[in-house]
Amino acid sequence: QVQLVESGGGLVEAGESLRLTCEVSGRTYSTYAMGWFRQAPGKEREFVAHITWSGDNSYYGDSVKGRFTISRDDAKTAKNKVYLQMNSLKPEDTAVYYCAAGSAVQYQPAYSTYSFERAYDYWGRGTQVTVSS
Repeated sequence: QVQLVESGGGLVEAGESLRLTCEVSGRTYSTYAMGWFRQAPGKEREFVAHITWSGDNSYYGDSVKGRFTISRDDAKTAKNKVYLQMNSLKPEDTAVYYCAAGSAVQYQPAYSTYSFERAYDYWGRGTQVTVSS
């Protein structure tokens, strides 16, 4: 079993930065690829960012490319955390942000699943990010 707990959300002004943290419990942290999604009121959940289990590759949604960065602790450090650095925040980034873990994510261009909710096995409860204009 894997448990995910997000933290770091809050209220900021447009142009400011926040760093979200997802703490992963369970001895299989290093075998899971990790993703961040977000959901704004009245909208569907949206893919934000993904990092492979090794940390060697990352992927981003179009709306956050160049502004957000996903990273993860090396499994050898035993810290088991995943981060989402969010810079140049905009009011449209306002949403609840969710961390997710997946063990069978596909990356082949024609069959990639990292941006789909169904690729993930475990989800956190989310942390609220509000960006004022």
